[in-house]
Amino acid sequence: MTVVVVTLASATRMKHVANQLRFVRQVAPDAGHVVVWLDETPAPDVPALVGATTVHVPPGPHGLRLAAGRNRGADAAVGLGATLMVFLDADCVPGPDLFRFYEQAALGHPGALLSGPVTYLPEGFVLGSGEGLEGATAPHAARPAPPAGSTVAAAAADYPLFWPLSFAGAPGPRARLGGFDERYEGYGGEDTDFAFTARSLDGPLVWVGGAPAYHQYPPTSPPPWRHLADAARHGGPFAARGGAWPMGGWLDAFGRAGAARRTADGGRALVEGAPVPG
Repeated sequence: MTVVVVTLASATRMKHVANQLRFVRQVAPDAGHVVVWLDETPAPDVPALVGATTVHVPPGPHGLRLAAGRNRGADAAVGLGATLMVFLDADCVPGPDLFRFYEQAALGHPGALLSGPVTYLPEGFVLGSGEGLEGATAPHAARPAPPAGSTVAAAAADYPLFWPLSFAGAPGPRARLGGFDERYEGYGGEDTDFAFTARSLDGPLVWVGGAPAYHQYPPTSPPPWRHLADAARHGGPFAARGGAWPMGGWLDAFGRAGAARRTADGGRALVEGAPVPG
C-alpha cells in the first residue's frame, strides 16, 4: 500500500504538528505526509515541514475550514498516489503499530471507514522518542477499543462515535461519500455529518484494534465557549440532513448558562447580550 498521512494544521498547533511529523517518520518512514495549513497566511518555511506536501486552505467568513481542508488534503494525497489515507488530528502522534494495523484492516475491510482508539495524554507528559507511550495507553472509554489485530464493525447506533482525530480509508470509498460537507466553517459538526452520510449510504465503519493514536495535551474548558457560535450555526444544516442536532451536550450546557435557547422548531439560537466566559 501507498500510505499518505493527512493533517490539518495552524500556527497555534505547530509544536504538536512537528512532533507528529517526527513520529510518523520514525514509525512509518515510507509514508507520505500532507499538511493542510488553515491560517490566513501560507504555511511557514520551517525545518519541521521539510518533506511534507503543504496545501493552503485559508479561513472562510465563519472561521477555519476544517471540512474543506480535509477534502483538499485528500485530493493532495491521491495526487501522491495514496491507496490508503490516514487522517491524524494536529494534536495526535501515531503509536508504533498504527499504520500496520490500519493497513491490515484496510485489506480485510475494503471500502470501510477505519477508526483506531485514541488516548488523551495527561498534562506534562513528555513525548521524547516514544518512551512511556505504551504505559500511558488508556483509550477513551466512550468508544470501542478491540484487542490488537482485531476489528469490530460498528452498529448503526455507533456512527455518532466517529471522531476525526484518527481515521483511515481508501480514496475510492471517500469519493463515494462525497467527502466532508464544505458548508461547515468553524468548529464542530462536519465530522458527525460525514459519519451519518456514510451510514445513510451503507458505508461500513470499523473499529481497529492495535492502531492507537496519542493526543498531546491541550488546555480545555468544557463546554468550549470559543465555539459557541459555530455550534449554534452548524446545527441547522446538520439537523436538515440527520434529523437531530449535533453537539447536544455542548448546546445544553450553553443553554443552562443562559447563552443559548431552544427555538420553536427544535433548533438553537444565541441569546443576545448573554455573558460568555473567557
